[in-house]
Amino acid sequence: MDLFFKLQMATFNRGWSGTRNLGKNQLGGVIFGAKNTTFNECLSKQLFGLPNPHFVYVEKIEPGLPLFLFNYSDRTLHGIFEAASHGQKNIDPCCWTSDGLQKTPYPAQVQVRIRSPCQPLTENQFKPIIVDNYYTQNHFWFELDHSQTNKLLSLFSSRSPSAPQSTLTPHYATKWSIRLPSVSKSDEKVEKEDNNALKNVITNDSSKENVLAKSSEGPPTIAQLIEKVEDLMAFKTAQNYKNGYMEKKIVSLRQNLAEAEKEIRNLKCRCNTLESMVGAPEEFYTINERKLRELQLDDPPETREFHLDSSLERSDIHLDSDDLILLVGGYDGTSWSSSLDSFSPSQCQTKSLKPMDTTRCYAPVSKLDGEFYVFGGGTSGVCYDTVESYDPILNEWTARPPLNARKGSLAGATVNDKIYAVGGESGNECYSAVEMLDLNVGAWIASRPMLEKRFSLAAAELNGALYAVGGYDGENYLKTAERYDPREHSWTRIKSMNTLRGSPCLVALNEKLYVLGGFDANSMVPTVEIYDPRRGSWVIGESMKYPRGFFAAAVVKESIYVFGGLKTGDEINDTVECYKEGRGWEITDTKAVGKRCFFSAVAL
Repeated sequence: MDLFFKLQMATFNRGWSGTRNLGKNQLGGVIFGAKNTTFNECLSKQLFGLPNPHFVYVEKIEPGLPLFLFNYSDRTLHGIFEAASHGQKNIDPCCWTSDGLQKTPYPAQVQVRIRSPCQPLTENQFKPIIVDNYYTQNHFWFELDHSQTNKLLSLFSSRSPSAPQSTLTPHYATKWSIRLPSVSKSDEKVEKEDNNALKNVITNDSSKENVLAKSSEGPPTIAQLIEKVEDLMAFKTAQNYKNGYMEKKIVSLRQNLAEAEKEIRNLKCRCNTLESMVGAPEEFYTINERKLRELQLDDPPETREFHLDSSLERSDIHLDSDDLILLVGGYDGTSWSSSLDSFSPSQCQTKSLKPMDTTRCYAPVSKLDGEFYVFGGGTSGVCYDTVESYDPILNEWTARPPLNARKGSLAGATVNDKIYAVGGESGNECYSAVEMLDLNVGAWIASRPMLEKRFSLAAAELNGALYAVGGYDGENYLKTAERYDPREHSWTRIKSMNTLRGSPCLVALNEKLYVLGGFDANSMVPTVEIYDPRRGSWVIGESMKYPRGFFAAAVVKESIYVFGGLKTGDEINDTVECYKEGRGWEITDTKAVGKRCFFSAVAL
């Protein structure tokens, strides 16, 4: 067994997770490994293999799945291969051994065939495509999602074919192949007959089984054409679905535009009315116009007070504010909520927006591509795996791919255009698991788990890294903290906080992290700690005015806003506090949000 695989096996024995844990539907392809000493044997025996721990995804391989072979000796990637069997254990129990009699060190095996012989890729060429799979400088996960696989297939296909490297027979008539064998001039008659035969088969037989049965009796070209037609039909169906969604969105945008144009016309009419009053004789003034004349027009606009009849009331400019904070779900002491509200700190106003499709508490919210994703959570002891996103332009909610498990009291954050769902609990089980939503794949993918189990924790992004702090591990409240670097695919411990904290909030402000409030195993606390990544330490900050746990916080315009939460075990805050460096904490309003806990907030 070569040195690399010995090290790899030792890593697995230490408990490290060497897989991405992609689901069967998420798995787009697999890379296998070899060295110069085993490379030719892989090709001559038409068999690829990996150490036993890799069988968790090798067993998901089905015939036809794209495969690639990585040569560790010169770090080149070879293709294009495809699976000729299901992934199995010990197809050849003695393969890749010195005498062919010992037990194979690579029992996770699959039979293969060449789909299309191409020039190998250097690591500099293929690494940018699978860069997210690298967990060290030189080692990467072998599982590929569909996006990565398609990009590799395109890159291989763009290179000129090379001479076959083994006795494997090229197999072109596959589900993914769209290149048909070339037709010589002497074969034109045969091809014409094949096309006529295909047309008759499709016309006369309604079932796919009959089409395939008849195609197998004719030349190979018919079977290839049928496979191509199926691929095109599947592509057309996907495009139709996508076009339908876009058309629906365009219709909604047009409706919003029409409403905006109508409002603009109304505002213009009001402006014209106001302008027409300037210099008009006293006898032409209505009651409202007299009130307008009495205003001190030299005062700044924000200090003027308008007390007009409904025909001249100023329009609601709340949605035009650039400091909005969305408040999602929660509990008011009486009932669970599916509400979505926007809060404007500058105006101290709250506006109700379209509620979620699900009543939801204990759920985080994260922003991605202009939409706001709410995931997991639950009510009355029932946890959800459901996910929905809110489009502020359309004021619409959309169902999204579910989490891989039901989770409540989890945390979330967006890092490098991907949403991470961190920790959580379900029933009596506490999680260290982390899931990542990749919109290119359209699913949540298992990421590297945290070093500790945590629920009722807090998480935030700062400078491209994900931080998780506090929480409860099923036995104790925690003051520990850790950081995840997506470039290294690893969690590392950072200095612990000074206070135990369950259900705190964590926000980033001016290149620092602020952990706020929480439960210290005895009571809710108002204390604040500040972490500076450059110093690697926590310092005590100014405490909030009120103790808070299970509350919400967000940052807008270099200010931290905190909302609601529990003061004690049964008393709910109805206050909003604001923090700005140099000014400390201030109470901003006690009525705009009302009593609320177990909810989330995010800046628009």
